[in-house]
Amino acid sequence: MARQHGEEEPGRPAHESVPAGRAADPAAAGIGLLALVERTLGAGTAVYVPGDGWIRLTLPLDDGGPAPVTVDVIADTRRAPRGIVYLLPGGGLNFCSDFFTPASRNLAHRLRRDGLLVVGVSPREDAATAADVGPDWGLAAHRRDLAAVVEALDGALGLPYQYLGHSAGALLALDAASHDDSPRLTRVVALDATGPYSGDLAVRAAQTRDAYEAQLARGTRATDPGLAAILARAVTDPAAPSPAPWPPDPGLRFTNAGLAHYMLVRTSLMPGPANWIYTQGHSAGSYTFGATPDQDRFSLTHTPLTTWHAAASALGSGLIPAALTRDLAAVWAGDEKTYAIDWARISAEVLWINTELGRGDHARGARLIRAGGNRRVRFTVLAGYGHGDPVWSQTAPEDVWSLL
Repeated sequence: MARQHGEEEPGRPAHESVPAGRAADPAAAGIGLLALVERTLGAGTAVYVPGDGWIRLTLPLDDGGPAPVTVDVIADTRRAPRGIVYLLPGGGLNFCSDFFTPASRNLAHRLRRDGLLVVGVSPREDAATAADVGPDWGLAAHRRDLAAVVEALDGALGLPYQYLGHSAGALLALDAASHDDSPRLTRVVALDATGPYSGDLAVRAAQTRDAYEAQLARGTRATDPGLAAILARAVTDPAAPSPAPWPPDPGLRFTNAGLAHYMLVRTSLMPGPANWIYTQGHSAGSYTFGATPDQDRFSLTHTPLTTWHAAASALGSGLIPAALTRDLAAVWAGDEKTYAIDWARISAEVLWINTELGRGDHARGARLIRAGGNRRVRFTVLAGYGHGDPVWSQTAPEDVWSLL
């Protein structure tokens, strides 16, 4: 069955199944469009959720594999769309957690109000167990899954479309664009992604690639960063001691709230083969150690902890395939033998927005696209923003989404 993520507006029913052929109110046009999408994409149990001026379709695409790709479509019920935007979530995330949070103010609704049919493509691992994840669930597999959805909807709707991805989803968007020569592909939007590094950072990226290759060789096919559980404890029992050692005195433990804030604000200092890619952290904020863990002082600048918790609560498995992270690291390293994005083949307009505290001012990928002959490339860095803030920040509508 399709999953429900609690995104409904206050006063709306938890969910309402709508037969595809029924048209009894102003939402009829939206229902008809989504019924066409449902017929086009085929197998799966569709769930429709009505909103105020919009309607949502959630459709797991059951192709007989161990876990389905899930497509979420948000349609406006007041007007026909002028185009499609495919939303591609970051590693370990899904459409709802990345782009449909918070419930009443999110990027999906902003794009819908801009006249676009919103199509979120959540990868298979969101619906998988660790045992389901295959050793070949890398970037190419994600690109093929996306291409199947795009090809089907392009044939049925014939609308101009664009790719918009965040983090790992941004590299997927760029990779997809390098394989897509349709004249209807108009733009690629990359939110906080890393193209190839050079110098010492490329060497470090190669070490990260090797670490994930070693995980695969040991039979570890997926990892769970564990942030969802940490955020849940920070909200439900903030003052209790966490399992994590406190850096000033490893014999003591962070509080649950302290650990969540430290992981968000100081992500680059956390253990793990890939956390070094952040200039500072997932979220802009501050953290100051006190005399004891319960005297630590911390805050988040743009995105409240409640929003981070809501995003994490909308997750499925939260798993990230090791093959995917290996391929991402190969792109960061410029290792074209393991995985390469053909930057010169990206001909659509590119808007690449990084964050100062997330992936930072590393524009080599954008420069490679320009060097291939595409002059319609813009690269910008958001000052004072962390990696997740462009999609969840309270200030994102003015500071970030206005750029789209």
